[in-house]
Amino acid sequence: MLRHLVIVLGDQLDHDSSAFDDFDPDQDAVWMAEVAGESEHVWSTKQRTAVFLASMRHFAAELTDAERPLHYAKLDGRSTKHSLADQLAADVTKLKPEGLVVTEPGEWRVREALREVAEHSGIPLDIREDRHFFSTVAEFAAHSEGRTSLRMEYFYREMRKKHDVLMTTRGQPVGGSWNYDADNRKAFPKQGPGLVPPRARFDPDETTREVIALVEARFADHPGSLDSFAWSVTRAQALEALDLFIEERLPGFGETQDAMWPGEPWLWHAHLSSSMNLKMLNPREVVAAAEAAYRDKKAPLPAVEGFIRQILGWREYVRGIYWTQMPGYLERNAFEAFEPLPDFYWTGDTAMACLQDAIGTTLENGYAHHIQRLMVTGLYAMLLGVDPKEVHAWYLAVYVDAVEWAELPNTLGMSQYADGGLMGSKPYAATGKYIDRMSPYCKTCPFDPAKRVGDDACPFTTLYWDYLIRHEEPLAANHRMSLQVKNVSRLDDDEITGIRERADALRRGDIAVPHT
Repeated sequence: MLRHLVIVLGDQLDHDSSAFDDFDPDQDAVWMAEVAGESEHVWSTKQRTAVFLASMRHFAAELTDAERPLHYAKLDGRSTKHSLADQLAADVTKLKPEGLVVTEPGEWRVREALREVAEHSGIPLDIREDRHFFSTVAEFAAHSEGRTSLRMEYFYREMRKKHDVLMTTRGQPVGGSWNYDADNRKAFPKQGPGLVPPRARFDPDETTREVIALVEARFADHPGSLDSFAWSVTRAQALEALDLFIEERLPGFGETQDAMWPGEPWLWHAHLSSSMNLKMLNPREVVAAAEAAYRDKKAPLPAVEGFIRQILGWREYVRGIYWTQMPGYLERNAFEAFEPLPDFYWTGDTAMACLQDAIGTTLENGYAHHIQRLMVTGLYAMLLGVDPKEVHAWYLAVYVDAVEWAELPNTLGMSQYADGGLMGSKPYAATGKYIDRMSPYCKTCPFDPAKRVGDDACPFTTLYWDYLIRHEEPLAANHRMSLQVKNVSRLDDDEITGIRERADALRRGDIAVPHT
């Protein structure tokens, strides 16, 4: 008799997860499955699919080495089903376990699918708390109670105090400030970022090479390339990547974390989020390593605080938003945006230099840093009025670190402001001048960030003013946007007409590239 079939999903590659509590190899077995449906419910890029499959296969080998009985369905197996639910149902029928065990999945859709299989099979499903995180969903729900808006900063301070991170013995923040974000918004000097330490690269081993060949064959029509694949796909590699970041790039992280530079996708960033989101790295060890670097005087406080805030603050916060707001959160569309996502998001084929670079590196590497995501690809989609569900599907598809609990609030709330202000106090709306200030993209672009109308007007700038015009009433009621909206009254009727006509042309894709 099989007591428990322990389900391990592709983003749960942690030998210490709650699903393994009381695991008995004489009575229990592990279940893992590679299914095409998980790469096709959104049009996943080859890099994203390869990261998941290679990491899963390496974890499966570790389970075998640990002598934990394993039932593993491979994507290229003869009898492997298309969906996770169908594969689990078939294996439950064959193996006849007394019950199913799983750590809380990272996606509402998957959790509900597992519940349906268990109910249909007539066996219990034990969904256990995910201990990977600093906080629980219940703790975030208690923090959220009675609040109409949920600001990360307040939650972050609670987390700092509770977990004694960057705190003095008197219970005050180290350095006297909770947040050094104001120190971390500088652009690179004219000569560029200088000599940046290289990213951690891991040459594909035999297992990963097999996965790459499988993805190239099975998902040949999916976007992206695997030529540059070098992501960590084991815990040992993830720990090595963490050490390299702490030693080589954390000291330079901080001041220019929001800066962009053409052809330089990696810069001083950590590139650890895929390893954390697949649970190969624990956020506690990442935060502890960064804090130790500050205590040992190996990295400055603004860099360390800024990095820790992304994990202890933002990462925990978006998970809380996701699980307290789903499933309705996915349907939010506060400004009734219904435009389709431009085709060039899947190819990078656009004359806009910033979008060309950000999308290009995304498709090549499965990666772009947070400002490229928020203030280039995300900003353009918001200003254009793209349906937030389409924007969400794109972000979930293209990035190697994309799991829905992390991606959806970042996209729908932070980037698109589709939740109407639950997460952010204002939309991240800006003209092309922001991109010009934070990068040299505009110097090689045929469009002028200072112009809002005319053949060479920057599409970001045109669409920014169109965004203010279209949403003048709700934006005017936002105290952080009211001054920007007042500037609309300075435009004459002809200019408003010109802005709207050019914005409509941008939505149709009718804008010609000006000669330079």
